[in-house]
Amino acid sequence: MLMILGAGVGLGGAACGAEGVVITEQAGKLRVEINGEWFTEYVFSGAPHVYFHPLMGPGGVPMTRSFPMVRDSVGEAHDHPHHRSLWYAHGSANGVDFWSESSRAGKILHDRFLEIKSGRDAGVIRSVNRWEAPDGTVVCSNLQTLRVYAGPAGERLFDFEVTYLAGDRELVLGDTKEGSMAMRVASTMRLTGVDKKPGKGDIVLSTGIRGKQTWGKRAAWCDYYGPVQDKTVGVAIFDHPQNPRHPTWWHVRDYGLFAANPFGIHDFERKPAGTGHLKVPAGGQLTFKYRFYLHAGDTEQARVAERYRAWTGQ
Repeated sequence: MLMILGAGVGLGGAACGAEGVVITEQAGKLRVEINGEWFTEYVFSGAPHVYFHPLMGPGGVPMTRSFPMVRDSVGEAHDHPHHRSLWYAHGSANGVDFWSESSRAGKILHDRFLEIKSGRDAGVIRSVNRWEAPDGTVVCSNLQTLRVYAGPAGERLFDFEVTYLAGDRELVLGDTKEGSMAMRVASTMRLTGVDKKPGKGDIVLSTGIRGKQTWGKRAAWCDYYGPVQDKTVGVAIFDHPQNPRHPTWWHVRDYGLFAANPFGIHDFERKPAGTGHLKVPAGGQLTFKYRFYLHAGDTEQARVAERYRAWTGQ
Protein backbone atom coordinates (compact mmCIF):
# COMPACT_ATOMS: atom_id res chain seq x y z
CA MET A 1 0.00 0.00 0.00
CA LEU A 2 1.46 3.37 -0.98
CA MET A 3 -0.24 6.75 -0.97
CA ILE A 4 1.89 9.70 -2.06
CA LEU A 5 1.21 12.85 -0.02
CA GLY A 6 3.91 15.01 -1.44
CA ALA A 7 7.29 14.92 -3.08
CA GLY A 8 9.39 12.31 -1.38
CA VAL A 9 6.73 11.49 1.19
CA GLY A 10 4.91 8.18 1.10
CA LEU A 11 2.42 6.31 3.20
CA GLY A 12 3.12 2.61 3.34
CA GLY A 13 5.44 -0.12 4.52
CA ALA A 14 2.92 -2.36 6.27
CA ALA A 15 1.28 -5.39 4.82
CA CYS A 16 -2.22 -4.81 3.46
CA GLY A 17 -3.81 -6.35 6.53
CA ALA A 18 -4.56 -5.34 10.09
CA GLU A 19 -1.17 -6.28 11.53
CA GLY A 20 1.21 -3.57 12.66
CA VAL A 21 0.76 0.19 12.57
CA VAL A 22 -1.20 1.51 9.60
CA ILE A 23 -1.40 5.24 8.85
CA THR A 24 -3.93 6.53 6.33
CA GLU A 25 -4.70 10.01 5.09
CA GLN A 26 -8.07 11.68 5.59
CA ALA A 27 -9.14 15.29 5.16
CA GLY A 28 -6.84 17.41 7.32
CA LYS A 29 -5.65 14.49 9.43
CA LEU A 30 -3.83 11.17 9.51
CA ARG A 31 -5.56 8.15 11.07
CA VAL A 32 -3.36 5.72 13.02
CA GLU A 33 -4.43 2.12 13.66
CA ILE A 34 -2.59 -0.55 15.65
CA ASN A 35 -3.29 -4.15 14.66
CA GLY A 36 -6.58 -3.10 13.14
CA GLU A 37 -7.70 -1.00 16.13
CA TRP A 38 -8.14 2.78 16.04
CA PHE A 39 -5.42 4.47 18.11
CA THR A 40 -5.38 8.18 17.28
CA GLU A 41 -5.64 10.83 14.58
CA TYR A 42 -3.06 13.50 13.89
CA VAL A 43 -5.10 16.62 13.16
CA PHE A 44 -3.00 19.12 11.22
CA SER A 45 -5.69 21.48 9.95
CA GLY A 46 -8.57 23.54 11.30
CA ALA A 47 -7.22 24.61 14.70
CA PRO A 48 -4.71 27.12 16.12
CA HIS A 49 -2.24 24.30 16.72
CA VAL A 50 -1.74 20.73 15.58
CA TYR A 51 -2.79 17.94 17.94
CA PHE A 52 -3.66 14.25 18.36
CA HIS A 53 -7.21 13.16 19.19
CA PRO A 54 -8.46 10.87 20.52
CA LEU A 55 -5.89 8.73 22.29
CA MET A 56 -7.25 5.21 22.65
CA GLY A 57 -5.74 3.12 25.42
CA PRO A 58 -5.72 -0.59 26.30
CA GLY A 59 -9.06 -2.21 25.60
CA GLY A 60 -10.02 0.58 23.21
CA VAL A 61 -10.96 3.09 25.93
CA PRO A 62 -10.52 6.84 25.29
CA MET A 63 -7.81 8.27 27.52
CA THR A 64 -8.15 11.96 26.65
CA ARG A 65 -10.95 14.50 27.03
CA SER A 66 -13.24 15.03 24.03
CA PHE A 67 -13.78 18.79 24.52
CA PRO A 68 -13.19 21.07 22.62
CA MET A 69 -13.08 18.77 19.60
CA VAL A 70 -16.57 17.61 20.58
CA ARG A 71 -18.14 20.91 21.63
CA ASP A 72 -21.24 19.39 23.26
CA SER A 73 -19.46 16.54 25.06
CA VAL A 74 -21.33 15.27 28.12
CA GLY A 75 -19.83 14.71 31.56
CA GLU A 76 -16.76 16.86 30.92
CA ALA A 77 -15.65 20.29 32.09
CA HIS A 78 -15.61 22.71 29.16
CA ASP A 79 -12.65 24.71 30.43
CA HIS A 80 -9.30 25.48 28.80
CA PRO A 81 -10.33 25.03 25.16
CA HIS A 82 -6.66 25.00 24.16
CA HIS A 83 -6.22 21.63 25.93
CA ARG A 84 -6.63 19.60 22.75
CA SER A 85 -6.19 15.97 23.80
CA LEU A 86 -2.42 15.50 23.14
CA TRP A 87 -0.22 18.30 21.87
CA TYR A 88 3.07 20.16 22.14
CA ALA A 89 3.16 23.93 22.65
CA HIS A 90 4.72 26.57 24.86
CA GLY A 91 3.49 29.77 26.44
CA SER A 92 6.44 31.98 25.52
CA ALA A 93 8.64 31.81 22.43
CA ASN A 94 10.37 35.17 21.96
CA GLY A 95 7.58 36.59 24.08
CA VAL A 96 4.73 35.17 22.00
CA ASP A 97 2.17 32.90 23.66
CA PHE A 98 1.79 29.66 21.71
CA TRP A 99 -0.04 27.82 24.50
CA SER A 100 -3.44 29.49 24.67
CA GLU A 101 -5.89 30.21 21.87
CA SER A 102 -6.85 33.86 21.46
CA SER A 103 -6.43 36.73 19.02
CA ARG A 104 -3.26 37.69 20.93
CA ALA A 105 -1.74 34.20 20.80
CA GLY A 106 0.42 32.66 18.12
CA LYS A 107 -0.44 29.59 16.06
CA ILE A 108 1.45 26.35 15.49
CA LEU A 109 0.64 25.48 11.88
CA HIS A 110 1.44 22.46 9.75
CA ASP A 111 4.07 23.22 7.14
CA ARG A 112 4.99 19.89 5.54
CA PHE A 113 5.47 16.17 6.09
CA LEU A 114 8.95 14.66 5.94
CA GLU A 115 7.92 11.05 6.49
CA ILE A 116 4.70 9.10 6.85
CA LYS A 117 5.39 5.39 7.17
CA SER A 118 3.30 2.41 8.22
CA GLY A 119 5.08 -0.72 9.47
CA ARG A 120 4.63 -4.14 10.99
CA ASP A 121 6.55 -3.15 14.12
CA ALA A 122 6.10 0.64 14.15
CA GLY A 123 4.68 3.60 12.27
CA VAL A 124 6.22 7.05 11.91
CA ILE A 125 4.91 10.58 11.29
CA ARG A 126 7.57 13.27 10.86
CA SER A 127 6.45 16.80 10.14
CA VAL A 128 7.58 20.41 10.28
CA ASN A 129 5.41 23.07 11.91
CA ARG A 130 5.84 26.82 11.84
CA TRP A 131 5.24 28.91 14.95
CA GLU A 132 3.51 31.99 13.61
CA ALA A 133 2.95 35.18 15.64
CA PRO A 134 -0.36 37.11 15.39
CA ASP A 135 1.27 39.53 12.92
CA GLY A 136 2.30 36.67 10.63
CA THR A 137 5.96 36.59 11.66
CA VAL A 138 7.43 33.10 11.92
CA VAL A 139 9.09 32.99 15.35
CA CYS A 140 10.57 29.52 14.87
CA SER A 141 9.79 26.09 13.47
CA ASN A 142 9.79 22.67 15.00
CA LEU A 143 10.41 19.19 13.70
CA GLN A 144 7.95 16.80 15.31
CA THR A 145 8.25 13.01 15.21
CA LEU A 146 5.70 10.48 16.43
CA ARG A 147 6.78 6.84 16.47
CA VAL A 148 4.00 4.39 17.37
CA TYR A 149 4.81 0.76 18.23
CA ALA A 150 2.59 -2.22 17.44
CA GLY A 151 3.17 -3.93 20.81
CA PRO A 152 0.80 -6.19 22.77
CA ALA A 153 -2.92 -5.44 23.08
CA GLY A 154 -2.66 -4.68 26.82
CA GLU A 155 -0.65 -1.49 26.27
CA ARG A 156 0.07 1.33 23.86
CA LEU A 157 3.58 2.69 23.46
CA PHE A 158 4.83 5.64 21.45
CA ASP A 159 7.74 8.06 21.34
CA PHE A 160 7.32 11.79 20.78
CA GLU A 161 10.32 13.87 19.76
CA VAL A 162 10.30 17.61 19.14
CA THR A 163 13.20 19.70 17.84
CA TYR A 164 13.03 23.49 17.96
CA LEU A 165 14.59 25.10 14.88
CA ALA A 166 15.67 28.70 15.46
CA GLY A 167 15.63 31.03 12.48
CA ASP A 168 17.90 34.00 11.81
CA ARG A 169 17.57 35.30 15.35
CA GLU A 170 18.02 33.87 18.82
CA LEU A 171 15.05 31.90 20.12
CA VAL A 172 14.17 32.40 23.79
CA LEU A 173 11.88 29.77 25.27
CA GLY A 174 10.45 31.71 28.16
CA ASP A 175 10.08 30.92 31.82
CA THR A 176 6.39 30.04 32.23
CA LYS A 177 4.41 27.12 33.59
CA GLU A 178 2.21 27.20 30.47
CA GLY A 179 3.70 24.31 28.51
CA SER A 180 4.85 22.07 27.01
CA MET A 181 4.61 18.29 26.21
CA ALA A 182 1.00 17.95 27.19
CA MET A 183 -2.21 15.99 27.29
CA ARG A 184 -5.61 16.35 28.96
CA VAL A 185 -6.65 13.02 30.44
CA ALA A 186 -10.16 11.57 30.35
CA SER A 187 -12.47 13.27 32.84
CA THR A 188 -13.08 10.08 34.84
CA MET A 189 -9.33 9.84 35.55
CA ARG A 190 -9.23 13.19 37.36
CA LEU A 191 -8.16 13.51 40.99
CA THR A 192 -10.94 16.04 41.49
CA GLY A 193 -14.14 15.29 39.62
CA VAL A 194 -16.09 17.62 37.37
CA ASP A 195 -18.50 18.02 40.31
CA LYS A 196 -15.56 19.22 42.47
CA LYS A 197 -15.80 16.10 44.63
CA PRO A 198 -12.83 13.74 45.11
CA GLY A 199 -12.24 11.67 41.99
CA LYS A 200 -10.87 8.17 41.62
CA GLY A 201 -7.67 9.04 39.78
CA ASP A 202 -4.13 9.41 41.09
CA ILE A 203 -0.80 10.89 40.02
CA VAL A 204 2.53 9.29 40.86
CA LEU A 205 6.07 10.59 40.32
CA SER A 206 9.24 8.51 40.03
CA THR A 207 10.30 10.10 43.33
CA GLY A 208 7.29 8.61 45.15
CA ILE A 209 5.38 11.89 45.49
CA ARG A 210 1.66 11.40 44.78
CA GLY A 211 -1.57 13.28 44.23
CA LYS A 212 -1.85 17.05 44.22
CA GLN A 213 1.67 17.42 45.66
CA THR A 214 3.12 16.39 42.28
CA TRP A 215 2.54 19.82 40.68
CA GLY A 216 5.75 21.68 39.96
CA LYS A 217 8.00 18.88 41.18
CA ARG A 218 10.91 17.34 39.27
CA ALA A 219 10.96 13.65 38.37
CA ALA A 220 12.16 11.30 35.65
CA TRP A 221 8.61 10.13 34.95
CA CYS A 222 5.04 10.80 35.91
CA ASP A 223 2.05 8.44 35.79
CA TYR A 224 -1.60 9.54 35.76
CA TYR A 225 -4.14 6.74 36.19
CA GLY A 226 -7.81 6.24 36.97
CA PRO A 227 -11.02 4.59 35.79
CA VAL A 228 -12.32 4.76 32.23
CA GLN A 229 -15.41 2.73 31.36
CA ASP A 230 -15.04 0.55 34.48
CA LYS A 231 -11.39 -0.20 33.71
CA THR A 232 -8.37 1.19 35.56
CA VAL A 233 -5.94 2.57 33.00
CA GLY A 234 -3.10 5.03 33.06
CA VAL A 235 -0.61 6.95 31.00
CA ALA A 236 2.99 7.51 31.99
CA ILE A 237 5.23 10.11 30.37
CA PHE A 238 8.96 9.37 30.47
CA ASP A 239 11.49 12.22 30.34
CA HIS A 240 14.60 11.15 28.44
CA PRO A 241 17.87 11.50 30.41
CA GLN A 242 19.42 13.42 27.49
CA ASN A 243 16.75 16.12 27.60
CA PRO A 244 17.86 19.57 28.72
CA ARG A 245 17.24 20.03 32.45
CA HIS A 246 16.42 16.39 33.09
CA PRO A 247 14.63 15.45 35.27
CA THR A 248 11.88 17.76 34.10
CA TRP A 249 9.25 19.62 36.13
CA TRP A 250 5.63 18.44 35.91
CA HIS A 251 2.78 20.84 35.23
CA VAL A 252 0.21 18.24 36.26
CA ARG A 253 -3.17 19.16 37.73
CA ASP A 254 -5.95 17.42 39.65
CA TYR A 255 -8.43 18.45 36.90
CA GLY A 256 -6.65 16.43 34.21
CA LEU A 257 -3.89 18.57 32.69
CA PHE A 258 -0.71 16.50 32.38
CA ALA A 259 2.42 18.19 31.02
CA ALA A 260 6.21 17.96 31.16
CA ASN A 261 7.64 21.47 31.33
CA PRO A 262 11.39 22.13 31.66
CA PHE A 263 10.99 25.91 31.42
CA GLY A 264 8.71 27.15 34.22
CA ILE A 265 11.19 27.38 37.09
CA HIS A 266 9.86 30.80 38.15
CA ASP A 267 6.41 29.35 38.80
CA PHE A 268 7.41 25.93 40.07
CA GLU A 269 10.17 26.95 42.46
CA ARG A 270 9.33 30.60 43.20
CA LYS A 271 12.58 31.73 41.64
CA PRO A 272 13.10 35.18 40.05
CA ALA A 273 11.24 35.73 36.79
CA GLY A 274 13.28 34.57 33.82
CA THR A 275 15.24 31.93 35.72
CA GLY A 276 13.82 29.26 33.44
CA HIS A 277 14.58 30.96 30.13
CA LEU A 278 16.25 28.60 27.69
CA LYS A 279 17.99 30.12 24.68
CA VAL A 280 18.64 28.62 21.27
CA PRO A 281 21.17 30.55 19.15
CA ALA A 282 20.23 31.78 15.68
CA GLY A 283 20.32 28.86 13.28
CA GLY A 284 20.54 26.40 16.16
CA GLN A 285 18.29 23.63 17.34
CA LEU A 286 17.16 21.99 20.58
CA THR A 287 15.61 18.53 20.99
CA PHE A 288 13.36 16.95 23.60
CA LYS A 289 12.44 13.25 23.67
CA TYR A 290 9.55 11.64 25.54
CA ARG A 291 8.04 8.18 25.72
CA PHE A 292 4.34 7.60 26.43
CA TYR A 293 3.27 4.33 28.03
CA LEU A 294 -0.49 3.74 28.05
CA HIS A 295 -1.22 0.85 30.35
CA ALA A 296 -3.83 -1.21 32.16
CA GLY A 297 -3.94 -1.04 35.95
CA ASP A 298 -2.28 1.38 38.34
CA THR A 299 1.37 2.46 38.48
CA GLU A 300 2.58 -0.60 40.37
CA GLN A 301 0.52 -3.09 38.37
CA ALA A 302 1.86 -1.63 35.13
CA ARG A 303 5.46 -1.72 36.41
CA VAL A 304 6.02 1.83 35.24
CA ALA A 305 9.38 2.21 36.98
CA GLU A 306 10.61 -1.01 35.39
CA ARG A 307 9.50 0.14 31.94
CA TYR A 308 11.32 3.43 32.38
CA ARG A 309 14.55 1.61 33.31
CA ALA A 310 14.17 -0.65 30.28
CA TRP A 311 13.89 2.42 28.04
CA THR A 312 16.75 4.41 29.52
CA GLY A 313 18.99 1.82 31.12
CA GLN A 314 18.80 3.84 34.34
